Amino acid sequence: MKLLSPPVIRWAVAAMAFLVVMSSFAQARAAEVKFEAVLIWGSNKEKSPDPNHKAVNPKLEAKLKKLPFKWEHYFEVNRKEFTIASGETKKIAMSKDCELKVRRVDAETAEVQLFGKGQLVSKISQKLPKGECLVTGGNAADSTGWFVVLHQVD
Repeated sequence: MKLLSPPVIRWAVAAMAFLVVMSSFAQARAAEVKFEAVLIWGSNKEKSPDPNHKAVNPKLEAKLKKLPFKWEHYFEVNRKEFTIASGETKKIAMSKDCELKVRRVDAETAEVQLFGKGQLVSKISQKLPKGECLVTGGNAADSTGWFVVLHQVD
């Protein structure tokens, strides 16, 4: 029986180590989920007083109109995408006054804490599979409201 030479053995060990590291990296990446959070302002006025706000897309507007909200018009204030691993918590600044803390409790459940002007406004935990969204928010001046829609993205 012929023994392998030391350079061949070193190459084989290095290749196996590389495969183990890449496999671990792939598993860690697979455990991460990409989310999108959209900060929305609801109003009965047809136009936002802020020219930077734009009307939400028609698909999201249709979902929002099915909810028991009192507003006729919805404007996108900001949109953020982020990736989060199971068990991890991330802070996401949606505006100068609005911040989210999102924690993935497990593979399907997200816990969201919504802060307005540094104060906790709401805390919600819900299963959030693809295609579903979590909505949480608070009141604003002049019979308007603000809220965040959170959902998974590809």
